[in-house]
Amino acid sequence: MTPEKKSAVITDPWQSLQSLTAARIALGRTGVSVPLQEALNFKLAHAHARDAVYSSLDVHALHTALESFDLPIYHLKSAVTNREEYLKRPDRGRRLDTTSVNTLTAIEHNPSDVVFVLADGLSATAINRHAIPVLQNTIAALRGAAITLAPLCIVEQARVAIGDAIGQLLCAKIVVILIGERPGLTSPDSMGAYITYNPSVGLTDESRNCISNIRPEGLVYTDAATKIVYLAQEALRLKLSGVELKDNSILSGAAGHQLPSSGNQ
Repeated sequence: MTPEKKSAVITDPWQSLQSLTAARIALGRTGVSVPLQEALNFKLAHAHARDAVYSSLDVHALHTALESFDLPIYHLKSAVTNREEYLKRPDRGRRLDTTSVNTLTAIEHNPSDVVFVLADGLSATAINRHAIPVLQNTIAALRGAAITLAPLCIVEQARVAIGDAIGQLLCAKIVVILIGERPGLTSPDSMGAYITYNPSVGLTDESRNCISNIRPEGLVYTDAATKIVYLAQEALRLKLSGVELKDNSILSGAAGHQLPSSGNQ
């Protein structure tokens, strides 16, 4: 009988903790090095993160899906001309280009409570995968609360602050921008939601509330929608957002409210 081949990998005594986190812990070792399989997994995860940064919005698919909300849809762009410039000049990603400004100013808009913006950010993959399911839950709940909605906007090569210009031009009390977050080595498709009351050009990050890590492996769609709805309602009630607006949704029981399910958890 052939003797069983002994593995060269020495297991880590904390290996059981791997079930509690997606972080790379307790990988074991081969001699004084990381096992080859783990080194290859790291390289693959790094490649996925780089791909996410250079991914593009699936504008056609997003536009088609957004039509179900029965709202006008605008396709906009930032002042950035290409992805390399986007990465080097964040300031241009915060501004709309001239054509987009003209598009939003050409039509007279009635004041509304909330405008939703879908932006690629640093991971268009996140928006392509997660934006629609979150909107399905969120918009249904806001409409049930008699909160009025502005046209929906899809923006390419955008940073978070571009939502302020859009909200101002569309006369919305609140802007909610769904944007791809900086990819991590275990989360190349993490989406964030930034909520700003009384949006206007020149606001800085302390004026916004952020909901992060929206994806099935992080903050699931229904929970993200619950937080967005709660913060939007509180922002309208208190007429503020950012550091002065606290997320007390769990304490108030809002997290237990049942939202319409998108069927994607």
